Amino acid sequence: MTEEIRNEIVLELMRLRGIETEEDIEEYLSDLPRRTYDPFLMKNMKEATDLILAEAAAGSRICIYGDYDVDGITSVCILHGVLSQLTDDLTWYIPSRFTEGYGLHKEAIDTLRADGVDLIITVDCGITSNAEVDYAQSLGMRILVTDHHQLGDTLPDCIVIDPKQEDETYPFRELAGCGVAYKLAQAIQRQAGLDRSVIVESLDLVASGTVADIVPLKDENRTIVKYGLHKMNERGRAGLAALEEAISLKEISSGSISYGIAPHLNAAGRMKHAAEAVKLLLAEDNDRETIRRQVEILTSCNSKRKKLQDEAYDRSKEMITGEEAIICLRVDGIHEGIAGIAAGKLKEDYLRPVILATSTGDGMLKGTGRSIVGVDLFRLLDDHRELFARVGGHKRACGFTISEENFRTLQPLLEEEVRKIYEADPSIMEQTGQYDLEIEARDVTLKLAEALQVMEPFGEGNELPRFLVRDVKILWPTYMGEGDRHVRFKAEKNGARVSCVLFQKAQDYAELIESDRRVDLIGTVEINEWNDRKDVQMIVKEIL
Repeated sequence: MTEEIRNEIVLELMRLRGIETEEDIEEYLSDLPRRTYDPFLMKNMKEATDLILAEAAAGSRICIYGDYDVDGITSVCILHGVLSQLTDDLTWYIPSRFTEGYGLHKEAIDTLRADGVDLIITVDCGITSNAEVDYAQSLGMRILVTDHHQLGDTLPDCIVIDPKQEDETYPFRELAGCGVAYKLAQAIQRQAGLDRSVIVESLDLVASGTVADIVPLKDENRTIVKYGLHKMNERGRAGLAALEEAISLKEISSGSISYGIAPHLNAAGRMKHAAEAVKLLLAEDNDRETIRRQVEILTSCNSKRKKLQDEAYDRSKEMITGEEAIICLRVDGIHEGIAGIAAGKLKEDYLRPVILATSTGDGMLKGTGRSIVGVDLFRLLDDHRELFARVGGHKRACGFTISEENFRTLQPLLEEEVRKIYEADPSIMEQTGQYDLEIEARDVTLKLAEALQVMEPFGEGNELPRFLVRDVKILWPTYMGEGDRHVRFKAEKNGARVSCVLFQKAQDYAELIESDRRVDLIGTVEINEWNDRKDVQMIVKEIL
């Protein structure tokens, strides 16, 4: 191991995460991990590949039908990359978040049928679309469902690929939708004898979608993301490289995806239409005008998204008492495209599951939810499926359409059920003050921040380590942003000074920040790079 990897703090963090054997350490730290599996181990993969190759050979018109988030966008592009090697009669479709909503829709199926589509392949959706699958088949269309979301009581009556199936034989069940699309692309490439480059070229997309969808970055997901980050740093996809340049990203990490690339790709579907992001990712390298235009659209959408997000967050926060077991609100007038982000921020602030619903103007509400570890939000909603017009998602995130009356019925039911979950396991509520290791202020160095990078990629299941630094004095706070919601300061102890920044919560901690009291800080240790200079800083999460 290198000197950086031998850093005792890094080794202790790995031990705390159960990474102790030499084999596990080498796999975890390797730049070229090997934990990946034969796509044909996945249930129905051979049948799915046979269907696609037969339809392509017959000259059938094929449509890839996706979702409007980053996982769905990248899934569409991954499958498009391999299928375009087999047929020119290929199209793709992503529904509008605003006029159609998530998943398969009969109106969309009618549109595709009129366009001459013979085969629909869903990606990142479809696992609960039984009626829509039946409808498509009643029109003489073939349909293949690929998804990774939780299953309903019954499966669609067609070939289904979803690693969460009960009798699934695939060794890893936590792939994102783009991971499932990637395994299908692998299977097609192998069975059709295509050049392996068509698979390698899509690794940047798989990494982006996997990190963005907050699936556990372990096992095969970790392998996919590590290789994908290598690909992204080669800047091989001109559209993605142009976006990275526009938002001043240099070295691409999982954090670059989470806080830079993913929000911009998502902003298209939130503010306009996800097609704008697909056009960028599928643009030919020499089509500079399209790339320039699409980058401009995405950056503009993201700027608008940030403004509306802050407004929605502030409005929702005013309605919260703090006594709720689950924050379940009707907040009319907020832009539905950013409701999920606002719910996620509120979840982090209050450490409770959050559901926000807004009126569609016809007696119905569209809702989105985000949950904490220990509360399976999809299962809670699915237990009341009869109340919903549509519902889908997974443990930590969900979306639904519901009548106003049924939403009023749902709210007290969820409150009672979540309280019972807390009573059965009070530790679920104890998510403040959590950290991985206690260190001294003098330990917060650039050397430590660089050593921590060997633990990349960070994300769900492999979070950026949190450190506790005790008994520091806060010096020279400088507030930033609208409403002084962010703050920079120095933390001092025994002559050691640490540069710190606290985002969003400056006013929540203003009294402590301005007092002369010594405090404890919990936060992450990261590299701040500006004008080709690297410094260490602590991103503060809590002040105690």
